[in-house]
Amino acid sequence: MLTTPSQRPHRGAAYQVPFDIAELAFDEAVSLAADTGVISGDAGPLLETVVDMLDELERPDEHFDCIQVAGTNGKTSTARFCAAILAGEGLHAALYTSPQLVRYPERMEVDGRVVSDAEFAHGVSAALEAGRRVNARRAEAGEMSYTITPFDLLTVAALVIFAERAIDVAVLEVGLGGRWDATSATDPVAVAVTGIGLDHMRILGDTLAQIAAEKAAVIKPGRAVVLGEGTHEPSVQQVMEDRCDACSVTPVVSSHELLHEPASLGDETVFRCSTPRATYEARLLKPVYQAQNAACAICLSEAYLERPLDADRLARSLLSCPTPGRFDVVRTDPFALVDACHNPQSCEVFVSALDELAPHIEDRPTLLVAALADKDVAGILDVLLPAFPRVAVTQTSSDRAVPAHELARQVAAALDRAGRPGSDLVAAYPAVADALEALGGLGLPLVAAGTITLAGEVAGILRP
Repeated sequence: MLTTPSQRPHRGAAYQVPFDIAELAFDEAVSLAADTGVISGDAGPLLETVVDMLDELERPDEHFDCIQVAGTNGKTSTARFCAAILAGEGLHAALYTSPQLVRYPERMEVDGRVVSDAEFAHGVSAALEAGRRVNARRAEAGEMSYTITPFDLLTVAALVIFAERAIDVAVLEVGLGGRWDATSATDPVAVAVTGIGLDHMRILGDTLAQIAAEKAAVIKPGRAVVLGEGTHEPSVQQVMEDRCDACSVTPVVSSHELLHEPASLGDETVFRCSTPRATYEARLLKPVYQAQNAACAICLSEAYLERPLDADRLARSLLSCPTPGRFDVVRTDPFALVDACHNPQSCEVFVSALDELAPHIEDRPTLLVAALADKDVAGILDVLLPAFPRVAVTQTSSDRAVPAHELARQVAAALDRAGRPGSDLVAAYPAVADALEALGGLGLPLVAAGTITLAGEVAGILRP
């Protein structure tokens, strides 16, 4: 049986890195965090790598509670709402999300603030030294050295930073899947699974049931479990129920009732959420789809605290919680909005929100689209293209980006199948900065969508 937060033995225990480290400069830490900074080895990537690194660091994650949020869609927003709610309840709360929109430190927040560049570099330095020490010991024992991925490093770095800041609880967003994700090297006291969609299919599987099974692995005996509304698809629901039964846990299934839908940007979404302990009426200055994520976060926060939430504090926390990259206006003249939708399901949610606020397609901005090769690119285009009168194509800096000329070919073919004129494809640009300069020079309002990296690059260039 779970203890309450105040009863857990680690509360208030001080933490410091148990060995000397060579402090990296911030730019060096960022280089290691980039895809090219991976530490090569003969074994892995493996979850055991992160476990051994945390053991080497004398388990910084055991100095606070961990809450884990898995899923395909809505997990970042759910994690953000949960951290904000817990902070509103008076807890010293941290947040770990991925990927960043612009800068790597954005992945780590304490009390709603991004960690400093110095803290980020220190955390990566500690994680790097832990990895070196683990691999040196393995080499001495004649064992294969671990491959340490950038996500391994960043996860361990975040946990070190959070422990040194003496937080009460960290909300950890799963990066990929759940079963082997680096965040699963911790022992969360509560977990949530949000929506399930086709994502990272080369790694997780090509059916909803296969992907759901990887994400459902975060459900384990003794943990509080919340299932979001995006797990209600029959094959996914069956996987979740089977996993809960196997672990002898009874999940809380979140739900909400819409009371008011926004009529324009800046208008409120009002919804009601009933949990096993209380019923809450809440407001968001966000599109309707975020009510589902907020409801999941309410259930998760309440399950962790094992008591009802304070209604007034909840209201303030939800209204003030930012969701960067989610229906995010980054420039007003000419208008520019970014959204981090990156698979067909999240694109459908985004388009649904757009339909509510701008019902006439011919009046909408130009779509600037980019995509990553390991996503369902055809499915993304099938959802986004019909929702916009014109489309421009670009390529992000990710090494997984679909080349602009190839994506333009797919867009042109999709427009042709739909009987739309070729002029609806404005242009293809080899880089995001080129696209923004050209479209801005024409004074064209735009919506950037299709991948998280596009939302981040556009926000980084245009946000004041």
